[in-house]
Amino acid sequence: MSELAPLTQPEVLEFAKAWYRKLDVHVPVEEYAPLLASDVELRFPEATVKGFEGYSGWYDRVINIFFDEVHTVKEVTVKSATAEKADVQVVVKWEASVWKAPAANSERIVLDAYQTWEVKRSPETNKPVISVYIVDELKYYEGSATL
Repeated sequence: MSELAPLTQPEVLEFAKAWYRKLDVHVPVEEYAPLLASDVELRFPEATVKGFEGYSGWYDRVINIFFDEVHTVKEVTVKSATAEKADVQVVVKWEASVWKAPAANSERIVLDAYQTWEVKRSPETNKPVISVYIVDELKYYEGSATL
């Protein structure tokens, strides 16, 4: 059996960009299954979820809260990479609108999300999958609404 090659910076960058493109357009949740390790753990500010079922429940909630989303990848840095995993720092600018009834208007959230990911190469597909996803910090832009 051959050993999996360590993930490269270009692979992880393209993977992160594809992840956020899917979030922007609210793809069907099933499209995330091949991007997540079976034992994935995702730590968001409001919840920690595990496995695809946990992610699916979280995703179904947030796509019904936020709209007009735009994710701009500002930084993806592979801090270390072995055949087993890559430790990655991600900074993404997130913009989204939210409407809180009975407000007359929606509000715009604009922030930079600082994240730590652990990415592995899937033994089935040889492609990257997220095994750990942690939102470390949110930095709001001036004038932004808050969560």
